[in-house]
Amino acid sequence: MIDSICRRLSGKRILIAGFGREGKSTLRFLQQYMPDAIVGIADKNESAFQDVDKERYDLFFGDDYLRAASDYDIVIKTPGISVKDVDIDLSLISSQTDLFLEAYHNQVIGVTGTKGKSTTSSLIYHLLKESGNDVILAGNIGIPILDCVSDINERTIVVYELSAHQLQFINRSPHVGILLNVFEEHLDHFGTFEKYKDAKVNVLRYMDDSDIAVVNQSTVNSQQSTVAKRCVDFESYDFDGYNIDWNQIPLLGEHNKRNVKAALCACKSYGLLIENLIPHLYTFKSLEHRQEFVGVFNGVKFFNDSISTIPQATIAALQTIKNVNFLLLGGFDRGIDYEPLVTYLKDNVLPCILITGQAGQTINAKLQEAGYKGNVLEYTDMESAFEIIGNLAKSGDVCLLSPAAASYDRYKNFEERGCVFKELAKKF
Repeated sequence: MIDSICRRLSGKRILIAGFGREGKSTLRFLQQYMPDAIVGIADKNESAFQDVDKERYDLFFGDDYLRAASDYDIVIKTPGISVKDVDIDLSLISSQTDLFLEAYHNQVIGVTGTKGKSTTSSLIYHLLKESGNDVILAGNIGIPILDCVSDINERTIVVYELSAHQLQFINRSPHVGILLNVFEEHLDHFGTFEKYKDAKVNVLRYMDDSDIAVVNQSTVNSQQSTVAKRCVDFESYDFDGYNIDWNQIPLLGEHNKRNVKAALCACKSYGLLIENLIPHLYTFKSLEHRQEFVGVFNGVKFFNDSISTIPQATIAALQTIKNVNFLLLGGFDRGIDYEPLVTYLKDNVLPCILITGQAGQTINAKLQEAGYKGNVLEYTDMESAFEIIGNLAKSGDVCLLSPAAASYDRYKNFEERGCVFKELAKKF
């Protein structure tokens, strides 16, 4: 299968667009399997090339770093690179995901969705691994797929977490494709919700008659032309006869119950028996930054839900974690619609909402327009938020970080934001 990837790239001038984690992975693959390939590397930041052999590779950086794309036969684009405002021939663009799915698609369970994909992917991996299968987990979870090819044999099942960015330029869908949900997100990258949704649906669009789509009925209704002929509706699947003790599964909330159903349906679609998987549900360890109980400090319960970067995720957290006294909202504003969250908060007033960043300002403005009756306070950084909480909190209160916004205005990613919150909670 590695040979299949090499054949597609053979004789082509290759430009790696974006030189972060996945771009470096692509270069390692080419160095190992195609050492004589003509390769250029493009990244906006010159500092990305610190450890690159500048004599061996042509390097492009600065605001117009993709200007050389027309001089290459194929552009292997990394997920973080947006081309919505770039003059580039889209037919040149490929990606690790595109190359991998073309070669390995029959072995892949691909998981996407605006929210829940990391939990669902990790759960599928856990169920398969505990059932004795040869399985790897890769993709958006933080492991570039081309770093894994040497570990894949004909028996290996690949659980591939897929972001919309990774799905945007592909020509083959996974053998089992899971689309959990689609909400407004990443409009800064895609420009419109329709283009974002269109990328997500690629997980199903290029299936053949032997492939299986694991989706919910609303997806079937809205995407009939792109859903595979073999389709499993995970939300309406009848699990009543399996005696699942849902309370013993270490994943909270109705949204996670849907993730569990999707994971079970995916494993069944790959040929496993649900009854044999059920015991392994109870040994799964939930992921960090996802409605994570940090602990009780000075009488206050702290929950870290930093992964929540859209309104629907924050609503799900509030529906799961009861009696929240302090809700931390806001961050980088991607231009998404906050009306669902504002409507929910107006109907479920909290003692104190703490807002930050441009997204916090947007949310607060809409709250005031809606006549919100609760207390809304602004904080500049996480330390100042904890100062406010320290002055107002009493024993038994609940504090939830569930921002409904991206973190990029202040933090490298949602993980860093969550870790800062946890460290301050433990010192509270």
